[in-house]
Order: sequence, then structure tokens, then C-alpha cells
Amino acid sequence: MTTAVQQWTADLAQWGIPENIIKQAPASPWIHPPALFEIPEEIVDSLSHQRAREALSQTGSVIDVGCGGGMATFAIAPPAARVTGIDHQSSMLDLYAREASLRGFMHTEVLGDWPDVANQVERADVVVCHNVAYNVSEIVPFLKALNDHALKRVVIEIPMEHPLAPMRGLWKHFWDLERPYGPSAQTLFDVVIQSGFSAHLEQWQAPAREPADFDQHVEFTSVRLCLAPQRRGEVANYLRANPAPPTRSVATIWWDIPS
Repeated sequence: MTTAVQQWTADLAQWGIPENIIKQAPASPWIHPPALFEIPEEIVDSLSHQRAREALSQTGSVIDVGCGGGMATFAIAPPAARVTGIDHQSSMLDLYAREASLRGFMHTEVLGDWPDVANQVERADVVVCHNVAYNVSEIVPFLKALNDHALKRVVIEIPMEHPLAPMRGLWKHFWDLERPYGPSAQTLFDVVIQSGFSAHLEQWQAPAREPADFDQHVEFTSVRLCLAPQRRGEVANYLRANPAPPTRSVATIWWDIPS
């Protein structure tokens, strides 16, 4: 019988890009441009933010794993007053530190992958982790480190299906490549439960992420597809002809730390 952990690992492995395509790529398809993670003037509230905020006091603390520019942090700070951002890209941590300073929070940044750097991080009231889990094959140590660093609650947010799933049509169009369908947020939830955490899964609809700049969207999509810059016109035409749905299905997985 296949366990949830085995299913998660096997499904994620299917998302690898074939070697013959990678060899043609003019740039790494796995880079996340910091400009895509700029914090808007007003952060739209969400169920994930609410679940994290419920466990925070006015002097509370937050760890944001895979923080990017800090959207998950600054949606709940305040009430949190002390924030820690963890990311494997220094450019993301620069954004995080700048935003924390502008907002007047005590802040710490840690460069590296979770859970490799977990021993450098003090525990906090709430640990949040948004849109990271699909990048993690060794998921059990990752989850355990989240749990071990939370004093009150862990809140994970991920799309219900793999974040690259909306690009299935693009991969088929440009490379005649079929993309997988798993894993899902339900698979992750099953892993969490099998790991012994008394967790909850709540599914909700969020607005689609509208790119701030269409040309930048075309550029980023082309890089993701391992296409040369000369083909960006084709990518732009495809994106115009196939607009994204107005909403996306999101999961909030959370659990409390026993007293």
C-alpha cells in the first residue's frame, strides 16, 4: 500500500523537465524574480492570514518559511511584532528586510533552505509557510521542523493543485509535453495527518494572481518554458488567447501545538 509520503514524493518527481528541453534552456527555469514578490500597498486578507492571526498577541512572533518579499508575514504583523524571514534567495531577503524596516518591526533574516537552517532560528508563536511545499520532496523533515519551531500554531498555504498545473496547455503547445496532475493539497494533508499532527484543511477561492506587467509575465513564462527570447512573441500571443481563470482554488492546512 502506497503511503501519502510515497505518493507525494513520486508525484513531485514527475514534474521534472526532460533533459533534452533543459539543455536548450537559455536560463534556469526555476528562478523566481524578486519583482514578482513585491508587497502591494494593501494586502488582501485571506483565510490563511486569519488562521495565523488568531494565534497571535500584540507582542507575538512569526517565522515565515520561504518568505519571498514577506506577504504572509506583513498580512499578520501587526499584531505580530517580531518577524523572521527564511528564504534561499538573498534578493528575497533584501525585500523582506526592507519591508520590515519600513513598517517598524524587529526582524531577522536567515538565508538557506528549510529545514537545513532550522537550527539557526529561535521558536516563534506562529510559523507560516505559503506556496513552498510543492518544492519540497523530503516533506516529513520539513513539516517536523515547522512544528518544532511553533509555540502555538503552524499555518501552511498552497494551491489545491501544483502551481505549475496552469501551464499544462503551454507545455503541450510549445513542447508537446504532457504534464502530471499530482500531488495535491489533499496529498499534503494526508502526509500531515500520517505524521501525527492534528491538522485541519480548509479550501477556499482566491483571486487569480494578475501579473503587474504583461511583458514581465511573458518573459517569466518564457523562462519557465525553457524558450529562447526570440519566441516571446509566440508566448504573448498564447497568453492573450488563453487568459487565466479569474479565481484559483487554495488550501489552508493548519494545526495547533499542544500545550
